[in-house]
Amino acid sequence: MTTVRVAEPVSLRDRVYLDLGKRLMAGEIDHRTRLVESQLCETLEVSRTPLREALVRLHADGMLERRPDGYYPVALDIPGVRDLYELRITIELRGISRILETDELHYDKDRLTALRTEWSELKASPPPPDGDMVLRDESFHVELCAASGNLAMVATLDNINRRIRLIRMYDFVTEERVIATIDEHLGIVDLLLDDQFDAGRAALHEHVGASFEVVERRALRALSARALGQSVTSLEAMWK
Repeated sequence: MTTVRVAEPVSLRDRVYLDLGKRLMAGEIDHRTRLVESQLCETLEVSRTPLREALVRLHADGMLERRPDGYYPVALDIPGVRDLYELRITIELRGISRILETDELHYDKDRLTALRTEWSELKASPPPPDGDMVLRDESFHVELCAASGNLAMVATLDNINRRIRLIRMYDFVTEERVIATIDEHLGIVDLLLDDQFDAGRAALHEHVGASFEVVERRALRALSARALGQSVTSLEAMWK
């Protein structure tokens, strides 16, 4: 399993993947349009190698379909994302429940403390609302799950995150959401460090549930905008 650490800069491969994914999520590329490598390289100002890697990743994420003549965008599947969010919540809450249910299991407090340090630094200097924040958020939730000690759950959560990664860009289009996420993360970690597991589980449940509500609302508005031929970026004021 690979996680993206907050302290590491985003690689060119990730940057191309996120930039192209953002264009797909924003509806800048019609689903009937074949993706042309030469045009995308020029638009994204990259060579063919990182672009092709991005296309493969987006295809694996279910954002692109491959036909005999090339890649095409896939329409958003809101019900499918809802199912994945439900599974995500189940796994993350289980990480806390397993600690609650037996005295033999304990959180890795060193990992939790390291998480708190990372996100305290982000609170002091919040990152901009963009695709990088999705990777930071994933890293937090995977590390939080890992601190509970079940590596099988971590691997499953990592797989789910990959499949909902791009649509979750809708969760971080405003500074307000970024700041709220940072505060909520710190609140959850503080509760777990203080062994307030019931309260921590409730806070985590509310946090992930609120994230999905934001993502679903903004994704549906984006779909409506595409149907009307509007620019998604023109709706950002509606998303706040």
